[in-house]
Amino acid sequence: MAIDTDSTTRPTTPVTGTPLDTPRPPRLSTRDKLVLFVLCAAQFMVALDFSVLNVALPELGADLGMSRSALQWAVTAFALPSGGFLLLFGRIGDLYGRRKLFLTGLALFGAASLLATLAWDPASFLAGRALQGLGAAAIVPTAMSLLTTTFPEGPARDRALGIAGTVMSLGYTVGMVAGGMLTDALGWRSTMALLTVSALIVLPLTPALLPESRTPDRPRLDLPGAITVTAGLLSLIYALSTAADHGFARADVVITLVAGVLLLAVFTVVESRTAAPLVSLPMLRRRTVAWGNVGGLVTFSMMSTVIFVLTLYLQEILRLSAFETGLVFGVQGVLSAVAGSLAAKVIGRFGARRTLVGSLTGQGALIAALLLLNSHGWSVWLATAAVSLASMFHLGAIISYGLTVTSGVPDEEQGLATGLVTSTQQVGITVGIPLLGVLATTSHDLLSGVHTVVALDAAIVLAAAVLVGLGLRQGRSSGRRTGRSRV
Repeated sequence: MAIDTDSTTRPTTPVTGTPLDTPRPPRLSTRDKLVLFVLCAAQFMVALDFSVLNVALPELGADLGMSRSALQWAVTAFALPSGGFLLLFGRIGDLYGRRKLFLTGLALFGAASLLATLAWDPASFLAGRALQGLGAAAIVPTAMSLLTTTFPEGPARDRALGIAGTVMSLGYTVGMVAGGMLTDALGWRSTMALLTVSALIVLPLTPALLPESRTPDRPRLDLPGAITVTAGLLSLIYALSTAADHGFARADVVITLVAGVLLLAVFTVVESRTAAPLVSLPMLRRRTVAWGNVGGLVTFSMMSTVIFVLTLYLQEILRLSAFETGLVFGVQGVLSAVAGSLAAKVIGRFGARRTLVGSLTGQGALIAALLLLNSHGWSVWLATAAVSLASMFHLGAIISYGLTVTSGVPDEEQGLATGLVTSTQQVGITVGIPLLGVLATTSHDLLSGVHTVVALDAAIVLAAAVLVGLGLRQGRSSGRRTGRSRV
């Protein structure tokens, strides 16, 4: 979004151009709060699904007769459709109705969760998980685009996105804690039943609260682009998810990895030649979109990796139980909520670009502190403090990268922009563990492997902070030469 930077004008926020000394925006109305509740509750439910089943996998496998190697499909069956169809569903929502697709996704997610709850064999359970992922792929981009089109760009949207980011972070953390408690008390099926109940709560509220929203003109859907990008993402997510458990040497991993790269290359060619592309290449060339998504990809992939290796460290080196491990991440969730309540104020004061760069820097520095972990009991306090504070910066990065990418994007392209944001999130969560986490799981000395992962993780996040800062600063410099500046 172009913002006037004439020295005679009052200082403005880098995100919205709102003067820093303007009065605070009016408080959200009751209806606005209810709309925000519905959208955040749906995203909380999806975030919960990412983690609630993790600690229940051993019991699930024993109950349904799934081998240890087959258990990875409990995660992969969800990750494949939820990541692979995000861009396509985001665009379908733009063209044919975001509320309509949001409702469809909620209904499918709830029915699929019920199927997974009642599963009688591995095939029925995995079918439920795959349908959950398909429902999530419809819910996430439409919820984000409904949020950004409901709340106008500026302080109101900053606040709404701050709340949404906090809720998503809490959903992942609550899932880890609740999964252990529910599995111990009621069995693994209760984790899927929780998702069924969540969908039943949100679904009836949606028609009355959310207005329909779509692109005013309805160009034809870019079918060749949809096929190539969906197949490419499915191939990449399958390859990386499988490699997390079996390494990169397997033939199916190599084949799908190469196929995914080639299909995405074909997708870029298709998009450059079609009149109504699924993804606007000029949008991808915007520095705010390109570098914002780089920051998002790094913060998600590297934080998910840290949580993965810390889970191994706490349980296998410090010998904490699953419940005690969940409590460690519960502290992380509390501080993430605090960060979410402060994020809009920080972004309003410093702007999305500075907040993104500062958040990546803080996240990287605190991850580096985990290099001091050892096998002594006091390390649990260091791990708790470092990962919890890093998560505060991580949440700041989530919110500021979302604002950076979507600021200045017209309403008719918000589904596309938020589809890119959520695709970055999904791919980030998926790729981090296979790329780095495998170094810990295959190391003869787990503590040494954890240190290796932590060192690489911190280095990548800090390098990304420098690159994102330089990339977005160049965009501002280019704007100043014409009397304008960008985010």
